[in-house]
Amino acid sequence: MTEGNGQVVQLTAKDFKSDQEVRWCPGCGDYAILNVIQGVMPELGISREQLVFVSGIGCAARFPYYMQTYGMHSIHGRAPAIATGLAVTRPDLSVWVVTGDGDALSIGGNHLIHALRRNVNLKILLFNNRIYGLTKGQYSPTSEIGKVTKSTPMGSLDYPFNPLSVAIGAEASFVGRAIDTDKKGLADVVQAAAHHRGSAFVEIFQNCNIYNDGAFDYVRDVKENRIYLVDGRPIRFGAEGEKGIVQHADGSARVVDIAEVGEERLLVHDATHREPSLAFALSRITFETDGAVPLGVFRSVERAVYDDLMSAQLEEARERLGEGDLAALLHSGDTWVVAD
Repeated sequence: MTEGNGQVVQLTAKDFKSDQEVRWCPGCGDYAILNVIQGVMPELGISREQLVFVSGIGCAARFPYYMQTYGMHSIHGRAPAIATGLAVTRPDLSVWVVTGDGDALSIGGNHLIHALRRNVNLKILLFNNRIYGLTKGQYSPTSEIGKVTKSTPMGSLDYPFNPLSVAIGAEASFVGRAIDTDKKGLADVVQAAAHHRGSAFVEIFQNCNIYNDGAFDYVRDVKENRIYLVDGRPIRFGAEGEKGIVQHADGSARVVDIAEVGEERLLVHDATHREPSLAFALSRITFETDGAVPLGVFRSVERAVYDDLMSAQLEEARERLGEGDLAALLHSGDTWVVAD
C-alpha cells in the first residue's frame, strides 16, 4: 500500500500499535480484540491515513488511542452520528465505530439504529460484556433478567436487548458476531465487515473479568456450543457434528439432534438472503433458549449506500441550481446586526 509519503510499504500489526500505554484492567477481553484488529488492518490494503476510529464513552472507547491511525474519542452514544458526518463527507476514508453495549444500546440507541437503517458506509464494532464496566458495575441494556448489580441489588427487571436482533430489525446490510478470544473467528468476521460497502455491525462477546467475569464462558470455553455459520452450507455443530438447526413453518429456527430429524431438514445458511427474516431467526438462537450460540456472518446484502445517494443528490442539485452561495444565503431576507 502507499503511505502518506508516497512510498509503497508492507505494513504489519506493529505499525498499527500507537505509543500509548494500553490501560484496561489486566485480563480484560479488550486486549484480545485490540490484538486481532491490529492484525487485520495490514491485510486490508488501506493506509493508516485513510483509517479512522471513532468511539463514544466506556472502556471500549479508549480504542482509538491505541491504534496508529486517525481517531476520535467522542461523546456518550453519539459515535455513529459523528462517524456518519465523517463518512459522507470523506468517501476516501474507512470509518470505524468502537462502542459498548451501554454506549450503543442505551443513550446511543437512536444514533445506532438510524446509522444502520440509512446504510451509511461505516463499520460498527460493539463490545458486549453485559455490564457497565467504566462506571463500576451497573447493569446494562444486555444484562440478563435478575442480574444483581450495584444499581439492581434485588435483580434487574429489564428484558435485555439482543444486539443482533436490534441491528437486523434496523435492516443493517451486514451483521456478524464473534468472540474476543476466538482469534480466527473474530478476524474473519472483521475482514468481511471491512470489505462490505454500507453499514456493517459486528457484536463481539467480550469478557469483563472485574464486574461480570464469566458471562460468556459457555461459548468462550466450550467450543462445542459454537455454531459457526458458513454461507451455502447446512448449519451443523457439536463435538461430532451431531447437532444442527432447522427452520419451522412459523419462521423460527431451533437446534435439533440430526439423528432425530435427518440431514435433509437442516437449514442451509444464506447470508445474502434479501429478506432479513432468516438472519433474524438465527439471531434468536441463544444459549438460554438452545444451549448454543451462532457465530460468523448472519447477513451480508447489497443495498443502496447513503453516502452515494447523498453525493448523487448534491450533484443533481448543482446541475439544476448551480453552485450555491452561502454568504448570499445568510444575508438574504431580513437580517440584523447585534451591536457590541
